[in-house]
Amino acid sequence: VIDDDDAMRRALERQLVTEGYRVLLFANAHAFLDQAPQAEVACILSDVRMPGLSGLDLQATLAQAKITWPMVFISGHADVPTSVQAMKAGAVAFLAKPFAKAELLAAVGDALARSRQQVQHNEQLSGLRQRHRSLTAREAEVFALVVQGLLNKLVADRLGIAERTVKIHRARVMEKMQAGSLAELVRMAQKLGEA
Repeated sequence: VIDDDDAMRRALERQLVTEGYRVLLFANAHAFLDQAPQAEVACILSDVRMPGLSGLDLQATLAQAKITWPMVFISGHADVPTSVQAMKAGAVAFLAKPFAKAELLAAVGDALARSRQQVQHNEQLSGLRQRHRSLTAREAEVFALVVQGLLNKLVADRLGIAERTVKIHRARVMEKMQAGSLAELVRMAQKLGEA
């Protein structure tokens, strides 16, 4: 929770702690960045307008640093352009003060669900990269050509090797990448390319 209003920080803390959440409090965005907590699954509940670094500035700073914790914004001075900017930049919700506890809990629940999904996605991508790194140089070449849709004969021609050798490498690629089909292998290549 990042808010320059001490009473608001404490009120948010009470509401969230009673629901079983672990809450860390920060008086401003700089304090948060200086003492950035370590957690895989988390969300940031931040006021928009604060002295120094605003909530939107913090959102941009975190995005630039590739810190992907979902953000929920709160504001006593909500306006349409600010809320639109926050949502376009990936905010989960924008709550205008005063807001109901149910709204707060729903927004935090959604943000934490997104955080869990992001962690799961990162773990899957890490495993995929690790399997891809296990390919030999030749297997990596075969992988790259096969996912382009080239038949074994064309792969063999491009690499200057026998078609039978391509089949052996292709089988090893499928095994090492843990792909059950060519379509699955293509999806893996797309994920690797997006990373």
